Amino acid sequence: MSLVSLEFTAHLAFITLNRPDKLNAINAAMLDELEQALGAAEANEDVRAIVLQGAGRAFSAGFDLGSPAFDHGDPGAIRQELARDFQGIMRFWDCPKPLIAAVHGYCLGSSMEICAMCDVTVAADDCVFGAPEVGYGSGIVCLVLPWIVGLKAANEMLLTGGNIDARRALALGLVNEVVPASDLRAAATAIARRIAANDALAVRLTKEAIHRSLEAAGFRRALETAFEYDVRIETTSTPESEAFNNVMSREGLKAALAWRASRLSE
Repeated sequence: MSLVSLEFTAHLAFITLNRPDKLNAINAAMLDELEQALGAAEANEDVRAIVLQGAGRAFSAGFDLGSPAFDHGDPGAIRQELARDFQGIMRFWDCPKPLIAAVHGYCLGSSMEICAMCDVTVAADDCVFGAPEVGYGSGIVCLVLPWIVGLKAANEMLLTGGNIDARRALALGLVNEVVPASDLRAAATAIARRIAANDALAVRLTKEAIHRSLEAAGFRRALETAFEYDVRIETTSTPESEAFNNVMSREGLKAALAWRASRLSE
């Protein structure tokens, strides 16, 4: 694997997003490697907990926007790619072993959804969280945020597209702990080791019971319903979306966002 690294040590597995030159933006190849890494960690009977982290300046900037399917505007291909992205995020929810996310720098878009799917999240004090999709004219692939932070906070984050810092994320319950960036791996490892020291069967079945209770409340069905709205957003063309995409193709994303902002000030 070249985009994801996997290491085993003392009953723990460490999965690292390893595309630092792109702020660990998640593309199809990285999703494949994440699936491989999770599968290997799950199959290793010595592993009792998994730590997920990012190399370089950020945990992840979210899904890579340079998708061929989106470039060609093929509705069938777009649905197929979105479904792949959705399942990639749900793969973390379905992992039977405890997952601890250690996030720093940027944790945006789909990567924030992935960290929300992990059982425990430790954030560096420099970490920025956000869901900027509405600014791009995109939808939310996996609408887990209302289940984690509540309706009002999710509305604020998802409808404004604005960012929050680690302290606000802690107050909202999106993360469990905030530590200095230099202590991030140690803090996440300490939690993983505390979990690993417990009875393995009790941990596994307790996690399963927690998930089953949420699914009984409609968690998975709600996410699947929201996914269909994302497909509608991504496959529906409007004059505004066409103009935005034209500016972006000619001048780049920053120029397109500036164009959108300038329209509101006219």
